[in-house]
Amino acid sequence: MKYLVVLLALLTQQAFGQTTPKKVLFVVTSFSEVKNVGKTGIWLEELTTPYYLLTAQGIQVTIASPKGGQAPIDPRSTSESFLTPSAKKFLGDSAAQEQLKHTIALKSVKAADYDAIFYPGGHGPMWDLPQNATSIALIQTFAAQHKPVALVCHAPAALKNVKAANGDYLVKGKKVAGFTNSEEKAGGAIAMTPFSLEDMLKEHGAQYEKGNDWQPFAVQDGLLITGQNPASAELVAEKILAALAAGK
Repeated sequence: MKYLVVLLALLTQQAFGQTTPKKVLFVVTSFSEVKNVGKTGIWLEELTTPYYLLTAQGIQVTIASPKGGQAPIDPRSTSESFLTPSAKKFLGDSAAQEQLKHTIALKSVKAADYDAIFYPGGHGPMWDLPQNATSIALIQTFAAQHKPVALVCHAPAALKNVKAANGDYLVKGKKVAGFTNSEEKAGGAIAMTPFSLEDMLKEHGAQYEKGNDWQPFAVQDGLLITGQNPASAELVAEKILAALAAGK
């Protein structure tokens, strides 16, 4: 499937004589620790899989965070049992690591400079992105400009306070996926969360959809793209590629 998506993107670029590379903004968390519970941050696979899939197609990726500078990685996601090929590649890729060490401050971002926005998950985003006014405004702007807005795993928490032009929650009536209550319970990480992501999405009127626990699952409603868990990061990235290709 992913090869068909990539081929579509390449043929689209050729057909329209596209020479300017597409640009995707990655927004990551700056939150690193839940007091009296443990360290958290970005779940590495959810950053690295889309990063390498997109950059392999010539897409320019910029990484931003609320505070700028070094963005935290959840240490559990670097343990051997969770290291995917893309995560292992990242740990040996000094250039990619430099990008994560020197993220740009979210407040300096201009939506007009990017063609899509993507939020990797991990528990960190649940703590510092739902109430971040800059993040909220960015998502609203990308949605209003009909640009892809993509989030995976716990990152849909960033949609909590995002509104559509009519004042409704952006997710109202839309198909949305995100980390499930059953996965949270099975992972033994409920204490790492300030709220239930699944419950919040449902309460905000989303048409919440899910696949089997821990299996790849992603949905798209218009240009809103969401994935359920770390294993869904590749599907989300493929949908970003397809959405960018279809946009020209």
